Amino acid sequence: MALGYEGDLYILAFDHRGSFQKKMFGIQGDPTPEETNTIIDAKRLIFEGFLKALDEGAPKDAAGMLVDEQFGADVAREAISKGLLLAMPVEKSGQNDFDFQYGDDFGKHIEELNPAFSKVLVRYNPDGDQEMNKRQSARLKELGGWLHDNDRKFLFELLVPAEPEQLESVGGDADRYDKELRADLMLRTIEELQAAGIEPDIWKIEGLDKREDCERISAATRKDGRDKVVCVVLGRGANDDAVDHWLRMGSGVPGYVGFAIGRSIWWDSLKGFLDGGISREDAAAQISKNYRRFIDVYKAG
Repeated sequence: MALGYEGDLYILAFDHRGSFQKKMFGIQGDPTPEETNTIIDAKRLIFEGFLKALDEGAPKDAAGMLVDEQFGADVAREAISKGLLLAMPVEKSGQNDFDFQYGDDFGKHIEELNPAFSKVLVRYNPDGDQEMNKRQSARLKELGGWLHDNDRKFLFELLVPAEPEQLESVGGDADRYDKELRADLMLRTIEELQAAGIEPDIWKIEGLDKREDCERISAATRKDGRDKVVCVVLGRGANDDAVDHWLRMGSGVPGYVGFAIGRSIWWDSLKGFLDGGISREDAAAQISKNYRRFIDVYKAG
C-alpha cells in the first residue's frame, strides 16, 4: 500500500478517554460499571449526531469518525458494519510519554475492530526530554512498520507542548508561543520523526495562524517522495472563531485535505443533554449542525 491518503477527510473525533471522564463527568480513577455505561451512552449520542449529519448532507466519502475501544467499541463495530470511515486510537490515554494502550497486543486489537486508520496522539518537543523522545520514536517506528506491513493507514496527531524555557522566552504567554515558536518547532519535530523512520500517512496538525506556516508544514510532510502524505487540521477544543480561522488557513494548501475536530463540535451539546437542558434528539441535531458547519467553513476556504 502506497504511503499517504487520497481524498478529503473530515473527522469527528470523540476518542477522548481520561480527559473525557474527568472533565465531562468528574470521574477520577477507574469508573464504576454504572459510570462506564453513562460514558458509553454519551459516546453513542455523539455517534447519533454523526449519523444525522450524514443523513443531512455530510459527504459520505469524506466524513470520518474517531472513537476509542474502551468506551466506543460497540459504536466502532456499528460504524464498520455501515461502511463508515473509522479511525481508532492506539495510545494510552492521558500520559506524556507515548505507549501502547494494549501493549504487545496492539496489532490484535487493530485487526479485531479493523478501523481504516490507526491513530496516535504524541507529545514531542525537539528541545524536550531526549530520552523520552527516543523512547517514543522507537515505539512509533514499531507501530508504523506494523501498520504498513499489514496494509493499514497511520494517522499521527502531533502536539508540541512548550518547554519551560521556550515559554519563558515569550514572557510566559501561551498565545505568543503558538504564534511565534510552535510552527518552527513542529517542523523540527516532523524532520526528527521522519529521520527516525516514522512515516505517517496522515498528520493531524495543530491549528496554525498563518497560511505560510501551513504550507511549510505540508511541504515538510511531503518531502523526499512522500507526495501523497496529507495533513488535517486539529481543533484543540478551541472556540468556533479560532477553529474557523485555522480551517481557512489550511484550506486549499496542497497536502491539506480536511480536519479532525472533537470537543468544539460536541462538548456544549453533550453537556446540555447531560445537565437536562436539552433533549437527546436536540443534542444530536446540534452536533450534526456544528460538524456540517465546519465542513462548510473548510470547503469555502
